Amino acid sequence: MVSVTADSNIWISAFNFAGKPRRLIEMADAGEIDLAVSEAIIAEVLHVLRDNFQWSDEGLAEAQYQMNTTARKVVPPETVDVIREDPADNRILECAAAARSDYIVSGDDDLLRVKVFRDMPIVKVANFLNLVAKGMAR
Repeated sequence: MVSVTADSNIWISAFNFAGKPRRLIEMADAGEIDLAVSEAIIAEVLHVLRDNFQWSDEGLAEAQYQMNTTARKVVPPETVDVIREDPADNRILECAAAARSDYIVSGDDDLLRVKVFRDMPIVKVANFLNLVAKGMAR
Protein backbone atom coordinates (compact mmCIF):
# COMPACT_ATOMS: atom_id res chain seq x y z
CA MET A 1 0.00 0.00 0.00
CA VAL A 2 1.29 3.44 -0.90
CA SER A 3 2.18 5.62 2.08
CA VAL A 4 1.53 9.37 2.03
CA THR A 5 2.15 12.37 4.25
CA ALA A 6 -0.27 15.19 3.52
CA ASP A 7 0.70 18.76 4.19
CA SER A 8 -1.47 20.78 6.58
CA ASN A 9 -2.96 22.69 3.64
CA ILE A 10 -4.34 19.44 2.21
CA TRP A 11 -6.15 18.67 5.46
CA ILE A 12 -7.44 22.25 5.73
CA SER A 13 -8.71 22.22 2.15
CA ALA A 14 -10.33 18.82 2.65
CA PHE A 15 -12.18 20.04 5.73
CA ASN A 16 -13.29 23.35 4.19
CA PHE A 17 -13.63 22.93 0.44
CA ALA A 18 -13.83 19.22 -0.46
CA GLY A 19 -12.59 18.40 -3.99
CA LYS A 20 -9.35 16.53 -4.57
CA PRO A 21 -7.97 17.08 -1.05
CA ARG A 22 -11.08 15.48 0.42
CA ARG A 23 -10.70 12.57 -2.01
CA LEU A 24 -7.22 11.94 -0.61
CA ILE A 25 -8.57 11.82 2.95
CA GLU A 26 -11.44 9.56 1.83
CA MET A 27 -8.89 7.18 0.28
CA ALA A 28 -7.11 6.95 3.62
CA ASP A 29 -10.39 6.45 5.45
CA ALA A 30 -11.27 3.61 3.04
CA GLY A 31 -7.87 1.95 3.56
CA GLU A 32 -6.75 2.61 -0.01
CA ILE A 33 -3.64 4.52 1.10
CA ASP A 34 -1.62 4.73 4.30
CA LEU A 35 -1.80 8.36 5.43
CA ALA A 36 0.63 9.56 8.10
CA VAL A 37 0.23 12.50 10.45
CA SER A 38 2.15 13.94 13.38
CA GLU A 39 1.06 15.95 16.39
CA ALA A 40 2.69 19.04 14.84
CA ILE A 41 0.56 18.72 11.69
CA ILE A 42 -2.62 18.20 13.73
CA ALA A 43 -1.82 21.26 15.85
CA GLU A 44 -1.20 23.44 12.81
CA VAL A 45 -4.42 22.32 11.10
CA LEU A 46 -6.49 23.00 14.21
CA HIS A 47 -4.82 26.40 14.69
CA VAL A 48 -5.63 27.47 11.11
CA LEU A 49 -9.20 26.12 11.25
CA ARG A 50 -9.80 28.05 14.48
CA ASP A 51 -8.03 31.31 13.63
CA ASN A 52 -8.58 31.64 9.88
CA PHE A 53 -11.90 29.85 9.44
CA GLN A 54 -13.50 30.49 12.86
CA TRP A 55 -14.31 26.85 13.50
CA SER A 56 -16.16 26.08 16.72
CA ASP A 57 -14.67 23.97 19.50
CA GLU A 58 -17.04 21.17 18.50
CA GLY A 59 -15.92 21.35 14.86
CA LEU A 60 -12.28 21.36 15.91
CA ALA A 61 -12.83 18.29 18.08
CA GLU A 62 -14.43 16.51 15.11
CA ALA A 63 -11.53 17.47 12.83
CA GLN A 64 -9.02 16.26 15.39
CA TYR A 65 -10.91 12.99 15.80
CA GLN A 66 -10.95 12.45 12.03
CA MET A 67 -7.23 13.12 11.74
CA ASN A 68 -6.47 10.73 14.60
CA THR A 69 -8.66 7.95 13.23
CA THR A 70 -7.99 8.34 9.49
CA ALA A 71 -4.22 8.69 9.61
CA ARG A 72 -1.42 6.74 11.24
CA LYS A 73 0.18 8.94 13.86
CA VAL A 74 3.97 9.05 13.92
CA VAL A 75 6.39 10.75 16.26
CA PRO A 76 9.32 12.20 14.30
CA PRO A 77 12.60 11.35 16.06
CA GLU A 78 14.52 14.11 14.29
CA THR A 79 14.19 17.72 13.26
CA VAL A 80 15.18 18.95 9.82
CA ASP A 81 16.02 22.40 8.54
CA VAL A 82 15.45 22.13 4.80
CA ILE A 83 12.95 24.94 4.24
CA ARG A 84 14.18 28.17 5.72
CA GLU A 85 11.49 30.40 4.16
CA ASP A 86 8.81 28.75 6.31
CA PRO A 87 10.31 26.58 9.06
CA ALA A 88 6.88 25.09 9.89
CA ASP A 89 7.04 23.27 6.55
CA ASN A 90 9.90 21.22 7.96
CA ARG A 91 7.38 19.48 10.25
CA ILE A 92 5.84 17.92 7.14
CA LEU A 93 9.21 16.58 6.05
CA GLU A 94 9.89 15.24 9.55
CA CYS A 95 6.57 13.39 9.57
CA ALA A 96 7.20 11.94 6.11
CA ALA A 97 10.67 10.74 7.14
CA ALA A 98 9.34 9.14 10.32
CA ALA A 99 6.51 7.46 8.42
CA ARG A 100 8.77 6.39 5.56
CA SER A 101 6.18 7.79 3.18
CA ASP A 102 6.30 7.09 -0.52
CA TYR A 103 4.93 10.57 -1.32
CA ILE A 104 4.49 13.97 0.27
CA VAL A 105 1.32 15.63 -1.00
CA SER A 106 1.21 19.41 -0.75
CA GLY A 107 -0.03 22.59 -2.32
CA ASP A 108 2.68 24.65 -0.62
CA ASP A 109 5.09 26.34 -3.04
CA ASP A 110 8.06 26.09 -0.65
CA LEU A 111 7.62 22.33 -0.30
CA LEU A 112 6.86 21.80 -4.00
CA ARG A 113 10.12 23.61 -4.91
CA VAL A 114 12.07 20.94 -3.00
CA LYS A 115 10.58 18.34 -5.41
CA VAL A 116 12.09 15.30 -3.62
CA PHE A 117 13.01 14.78 0.01
CA ARG A 118 14.92 11.59 0.85
CA ASP A 119 13.60 9.79 -2.22
CA MET A 120 10.02 10.92 -1.50
CA PRO A 121 8.51 12.94 -4.36
CA ILE A 122 6.67 16.06 -3.26
CA VAL A 123 3.61 16.40 -5.48
CA LYS A 124 0.34 18.27 -5.78
CA VAL A 125 -2.76 16.34 -4.78
CA ALA A 126 -4.05 16.21 -8.38
CA ASN A 127 -0.76 14.70 -9.57
CA PHE A 128 -0.85 12.10 -6.82
CA LEU A 129 -4.45 11.14 -7.61
CA ASN A 130 -3.51 10.79 -11.29
CA LEU A 131 -0.61 8.48 -10.40
CA VAL A 132 -2.94 6.32 -8.30
CA ALA A 133 -5.59 6.25 -11.03
CA LYS A 134 -3.01 5.09 -13.56
CA GLY A 135 -1.60 2.50 -11.17
CA MET A 136 1.76 4.25 -11.22
CA ALA A 137 2.04 5.11 -7.52
CA ARG A 138 4.88 3.10 -6.07
